[in-house]
Amino acid sequence: METVTFESLGLEPEILEALKRKGFEEPTPIQALAIPRLLSGGANLVARARTGTGKTAAFGLPLIQGLRIPTGAVRALVLVPTRELALQVTGEIASLRPQGDYPRVAPIYGGASYGEQFRRLARGVEVVVGTPGRVKDHIERGSLSLESLEYFVLDEADEMLDMGFLEDIEWIFEKAPPDRRVLLFSATMPKEILRIAKTRLGEYEIVADDSGPVETGLTDQIWIEVRESDKLEVLCRLVDKEDEFYGIVFCATKVDADVLAKNLGERGYGAEALHGDLSQAEREKVLRRFRSKRTTILTATDVAARGIDIDRLTHVVNFSLPHDPDSYTHRIGRTGRAGNSGTAVTLVTPDEYRRIFFLRRTAGAALKKGAVPEVDEVLEAKRQRIRGRVFSAASDLGFLSETRPEEEPSSPANAAPAEGAARPAEGSGAAEPDGKVRERWKALARELSEGLDPLDALAAALAAAYSDELDPGRYGDVRTDFLDREATTRLFIGIGRRDRADRRAIASYVKDLTGLPDRLVGGVEVYDSFSFVTVPFEAAERTIAEARKSGNGPVVKMAFPKDGPAPRRGAPGPRPPTGDRGPRDRGGFSPPGRTRGRRTNTRSG
Repeated sequence: METVTFESLGLEPEILEALKRKGFEEPTPIQALAIPRLLSGGANLVARARTGTGKTAAFGLPLIQGLRIPTGAVRALVLVPTRELALQVTGEIASLRPQGDYPRVAPIYGGASYGEQFRRLARGVEVVVGTPGRVKDHIERGSLSLESLEYFVLDEADEMLDMGFLEDIEWIFEKAPPDRRVLLFSATMPKEILRIAKTRLGEYEIVADDSGPVETGLTDQIWIEVRESDKLEVLCRLVDKEDEFYGIVFCATKVDADVLAKNLGERGYGAEALHGDLSQAEREKVLRRFRSKRTTILTATDVAARGIDIDRLTHVVNFSLPHDPDSYTHRIGRTGRAGNSGTAVTLVTPDEYRRIFFLRRTAGAALKKGAVPEVDEVLEAKRQRIRGRVFSAASDLGFLSETRPEEEPSSPANAAPAEGAARPAEGSGAAEPDGKVRERWKALARELSEGLDPLDALAAALAAAYSDELDPGRYGDVRTDFLDREATTRLFIGIGRRDRADRRAIASYVKDLTGLPDRLVGGVEVYDSFSFVTVPFEAAERTIAEARKSGNGPVVKMAFPKDGPAPRRGAPGPRPPTGDRGPRDRGGFSPPGRTRGRRTNTRSG
């Protein structure tokens, strides 16, 4: 079968060069399906593809190629469900552009200053990436015109419908020109998506990325809660605890990857950074050293690591959390391959605690909580490796063969010399007889023993060789006092004042679902069409599961990522997501303990 390349998809040389600079080596299945269809100018497109499969480039590259001549008018609109995704898509499209700033891309989303968004739109942009509520607000205010719109993209369409944006999306469709081209990307195809396609798209084609999910069955998945300032220390302990660490450490940005590689290098670890600012020659050099294990730690961004296929990685470390569960799966799928086991470690700060819930959508029960390795635990692992190296050197020199079988010490399973370990016989000359090599080292041992007890002489020799390695001062303190606090998370509930719900009703609803006492249900905020509530993290999953079981109740989901951090108990919550409406209970809501027109006792828990 003919190999699909970016060249074969019809992209221009300047864009191919931009892809090469970013390290994109070959298109993903959804890119191979979508890009040539979008470049051909044919029918509207409905594409089914999971998050993390390269959807942004699938629609972003054709937009860049078609909109490179600046006009100042908005010619493409990309609707996304959350502010975080708006920023992510904007950054990705901008990074895919050839040299230059066109087409210009601007994110607009709720919860941010209108003033800066007004200024960006007034200066002129060709591509707007926004959340439905804020896009609608700008259209109503006259700051955003769709008169010149050529492309209307719905990204994560099923998620937007789940969050209650259907009315806003329908309203925006009405304001767009009838001859605009619609590109609809969705992980699933519920009936509402197909209804939009039939009523709004006219002639359309459906394509689907049916590639299966990345297998992670042989990967041991661990997450560790740690302060941001302690992440480097914890990473060093994780590396030093292992007999042989060979892995990729994922960072959020190019700067993070560079800084982490530099910090690791200063501590004596073989580490290099891989990111989009490297030239192709520099990228290949870094990968060549990593594949040959001249460096054993690669700090990388998600984009830079795409297309890398390296066998027998022992570890993947999420130094920064991935944006979504599919990105997590693709990261950790780089270890535990071809029958080999591997370990994936995710470092989570207290503020990010609730985001583990989203990773568990993919990982399930396989993702387990781990602990920061203690210094004594790390040093003991090092002592065992040193013991193994000594026995291995003794075996190489033939000393073990001189020991009677019943006295021969058993060498541990990990006795193979580690990379960089001292080898007493090295440099003695390959042609030198084994007996002569042994005698030279014995002679030195006799000299040392003349003024020292043999055990003291051995201890001194080990100290001279390994004192730095076994020095507990190499490791700093890691604060763990915050681990004793009960972690909480924030839930989004799709009912509000319009549904006759108040703070008491929301709290009672959650308590009825979970049986939680009053003291564990807090931070209740009620807006027109949605509410927030804070509960213990461990109860969040139970709350969501029980709400789904009821079948006809409001949407209950984690308030992530667009709604900000969980409020501290007693502290004011974050501002509501301006212009981005949440889901409503279309069938009406009778809060627990209430019937329509009559108030009843609501005490519980």
